[in-house]
Amino acid sequence: MTTALYDLTVPVFLRGFHAMSGFLAKGEAFAAEKGLDPAELLNARLIEDMAPLTGQVQRASDSAKFTVVRIGGIENVAMPDEEASFADLQARIARTVAFLNAAPREAIDGKEDAPVTLTTPRGSFDFTGRSYVLNFVLPNFYFHMTTAYALLRHKGVPIGKMDFLGGI
Repeated sequence: MTTALYDLTVPVFLRGFHAMSGFLAKGEAFAAEKGLDPAELLNARLIEDMAPLTGQVQRASDSAKFTVVRIGGIENVAMPDEEASFADLQARIARTVAFLNAAPREAIDGKEDAPVTLTTPRGSFDFTGRSYVLNFVLPNFYFHMTTAYALLRHKGVPIGKMDFLGGI
């Protein structure tokens, strides 16, 4: 039995954003309870050359969106990286989820061998749909989701593995 490319992407992202929304809500509640300026969490970084919490959520969003754009040929919805509050991040997640929910399965399934080119400032990288999802997109999405989780955890937000997993 084969697994459809859609099943490896959209439902995975939706579950991840559900979990991310939950641990961000706990981060916001923690800041309020402790009297912390939310910016302390929103601007938290593991190290100076890494993106802060806001950037981690933005990159997870971009990873998911660009998967259906590049593989499914779906028109992108621009989302400028202007989020500066927990409410902004939740809105970004909601817009990303709506975009993913609108992606038709038939635009993604059957594209396992379709060429996908990723162009970055470091150059262009050629993939098939399958290798793009398995070797770039999923690791990248989970990298940013994990980093967002780790930033909150490092700052003392009481979240655990089940928060990351989204309450399976």
